[in-house]
Amino acid sequence: MNAVLILILSIAALVCGYLFYGRWLEKTWGIESDRPTPSHTLEDGVDYCPAKAPVLLGHHFSSIAGAGPINGPIQAACFGWVPVLLWVLVGGIFFGAVHDFGALFASIRHNGQSLGEVVGDTMGNGAKKLFTIFGYLVLLLVVAAFTSIVASTFGSTNASGAAIEGQNLIAHQQTAMISMLFIALAIVFGIMVYRRGVNVGIATVIGIIGIIAIVAIGYVWHPLNFSYSVWMILLGVYILIASVTPVWILLQPRDYLSSFLLYFMIIVSIVGVIGCGFMGQADMNMPAFTGFVQKSNGLLTGGTLFPALFVTIACGAISGFHSLVSSGTSSKQIDNEKDALPIGYGAMLIECIVAVLSLCAVAYVFQEASGADATKTLSSPTVVFATGISKMVGTFVGMDSPIVSWMYTMLVLAVSVFCLTSLDTATRLARYMFQELWLKEGETVGDAKKAGGAKAIFTNMYVATIITVIIGVGLGMTGYSKIWPLFGAANQLLAGVGLLGVAAWLGHVGKNNKMMFIPMIFMLVVTITSLCQTILSKISALQAMAEGTDPFWTSVQMILAILLVVLSLVLAVMGFKTMIQQARSKKTQAA
Repeated sequence: MNAVLILILSIAALVCGYLFYGRWLEKTWGIESDRPTPSHTLEDGVDYCPAKAPVLLGHHFSSIAGAGPINGPIQAACFGWVPVLLWVLVGGIFFGAVHDFGALFASIRHNGQSLGEVVGDTMGNGAKKLFTIFGYLVLLLVVAAFTSIVASTFGSTNASGAAIEGQNLIAHQQTAMISMLFIALAIVFGIMVYRRGVNVGIATVIGIIGIIAIVAIGYVWHPLNFSYSVWMILLGVYILIASVTPVWILLQPRDYLSSFLLYFMIIVSIVGVIGCGFMGQADMNMPAFTGFVQKSNGLLTGGTLFPALFVTIACGAISGFHSLVSSGTSSKQIDNEKDALPIGYGAMLIECIVAVLSLCAVAYVFQEASGADATKTLSSPTVVFATGISKMVGTFVGMDSPIVSWMYTMLVLAVSVFCLTSLDTATRLARYMFQELWLKEGETVGDAKKAGGAKAIFTNMYVATIITVIIGVGLGMTGYSKIWPLFGAANQLLAGVGLLGVAAWLGHVGKNNKMMFIPMIFMLVVTITSLCQTILSKISALQAMAEGTDPFWTSVQMILAILLVVLSLVLAVMGFKTMIQQARSKKTQAA
């Protein structure tokens, strides 16, 4: 099969999904363009602030993208391109986009409050507490997975300690240097716009010129040469600082600037695939289907098709993390309720396009990526993506052209920047959730501070952040390949619970929620099955104590998996009881 044909048909399918299914949901749920949104009714200039649709789309997409739509499809490629493609398209249109759109819409209609608050008002305060605990555990895994991914694209060694050599090492150093300069650029941009009053348009031009300049500097001067472990510690310090500083200093300006890199990455990847096709070299160099059971080679995940495929692809089709972003920041900035469709539903479909491009990239270098020594030449899925796309570009500009090397560095940089953006957001959200765990209903952090004692300590923003970073980075030290299956399952399980919460809320306000049932039940079954497999594998690892097994972190991962299963089952029972009561109430009213 030709990659160009797959890409074109996939984009066509996703556009049709948006135009027909997305708009049907918009009409069914009763989106009202003249209804005031929380960004206007509760505007405070800090959290609640109206943003134009293109600007908010850039912020939302930068926050949800991360490395998920790249890592997931590439690691799941061991099952063949057909099952990966089918789940990305079907899952994206009918599962992921519905989940994101529903969470955003519910939060908008709930004064921009988090999905936990929506769950609390619909299912009770106990359910809210459980959802908050659940969300916090998932965010710990987000921090662990994404920190590990970034460290693996910066480091001179991989997670297992093997040295990165040759051009790959140079690219890692270049990416690390440019990423650090990008952080400095974002801070300067934030000061210009928010403290010096520079016009956003002028600042944007300066910012884009700055991006070009730091890429040029980092490409020729890249002195940073640290191991994976050292980068994990440095990144931990960075996200600790970044998640407690005011959002205007780093979070907002970097989200905005990084969106330009994101669009650049997508455009270059599409041009690369199509250009490679014109050169007659865009065939999918991987099997359409390889079987229901596959072994892992350290780069491609492996496992049984069910549930591994649906868990591994993660953000490429559906992601629970998106519901936390939708109801955490985006719902507070949406200018008009009609913008919920392109931002909530549309952003997920754009992410599906990235997933399809990732599939095309891994197909182009599949023989190298699926080999026994894959991790020596392709140290991570990010490197697979950058290698595949840059080599595709090389088919029509020449493999010896410096453009290929430059393109590789830019693609790795783009993914790393998105991971850092997601890391900031995840750490900040985790800090909020950790603080909320210690508060009573209606109580604020300020109230807890006045009360003193242990509650005042645990609701302190610095204490909450330090605890989150230590646990998250500690888990990530084991390597993304070990944490990704647990992260994928937990993230997808959060999506199932999120669908459950939105379904209960839709029923509560008298709107059609039937479109949520199949995705909700499917995701709960898939992810609970995967987590049970993880629990059994961790028990076996502890019993065997094979070489390389860390008993402490293996035990932590096992305990996290058990907690996630228990919490999800309890929340599922609460949710189903709520919806059964809603159905009975409707019958009583109809009678």
